[in-house]
Amino acid sequence: MRNDINRRDLLAAGAFGAAAAWCSGPVIANRTKNAKVLFFTKSSGFEHDQVRRKNGALGHAERVLIELGKQHGLDVEASKDGRIFDSDIDRFDAFVFYTTGDLTKPGTDKQPPMSKKGKAAMLDAIHGGKGFVGTHCASDSFHSPGPRNQNQGLKQRDPYIAMLGGEFVTHGRQQKTRMEVIDARFPGMAKAGDGFSMHEEWYALKNFAPDLHVLLVNQTKGMTGKMYDRPPYPATWARRHGKGRVFYTSMGHRGDVWTNPTFQSIFAGGIRWACGLVDADVTPNIEEVCPHADQLG
Repeated sequence: MRNDINRRDLLAAGAFGAAAAWCSGPVIANRTKNAKVLFFTKSSGFEHDQVRRKNGALGHAERVLIELGKQHGLDVEASKDGRIFDSDIDRFDAFVFYTTGDLTKPGTDKQPPMSKKGKAAMLDAIHGGKGFVGTHCASDSFHSPGPRNQNQGLKQRDPYIAMLGGEFVTHGRQQKTRMEVIDARFPGMAKAGDGFSMHEEWYALKNFAPDLHVLLVNQTKGMTGKMYDRPPYPATWARRHGKGRVFYTSMGHRGDVWTNPTFQSIFAGGIRWACGLVDADVTPNIEEVCPHADQLG
């Protein structure tokens, strides 16, 4: 079954409840409190519309995720203040990033940056068992040194990119393409059937971790733009980072994507898994499902 996401783009009113039914998975016992999630939306590079605050009001994505969290046992705190990573980050079960650029610099939005110690503390916390979730431009943060249009070796990648499992290269014009579902058993993925079409700003990605458990594959055939003249590659994945759980999806540029039931189901499922609320098999599969993913356009 294929789901054409554009048919339901603006049905925000029913989206939160619809997504809730599709985020099941093996439930981890002895969890009595909601998971605490930090939604970090600082823009040291380009500031996306979905996290831009106007007159002090939260951005669109921030409002959506806070409401979505209420449906899924997640207490979401949104912040652009990088100093939060120098405080008690142990109170969070997972960190969700919608960020750009070198977050240790004030950059575009002029919000307080992370300190280098704060960045290291977050990465240590994830390796020690915290969850991390990246959406869309989270892969456009803390770029690895070296040419943008080339893959870097594992040792040359920024530690953040090594944790995330992939890195932004560029993107073409917004267009509709197909996402192929690889693992429908992962929490939140059942809503997507065997795949779906979405109109979105699709990222070309590189520097994939060799242990990715790929969930969605970006089918590049028929896409417009030289950056997509490449074999299919991962667009959504999960991986273990030490004792931590990492989930990333390239979706999240457009406002109507944030209110779409299929995206919400996938995203909420990923956050719940990262927080340890549900379990899943994340055996690496990138070599089997995307054997030529490192070939760039």
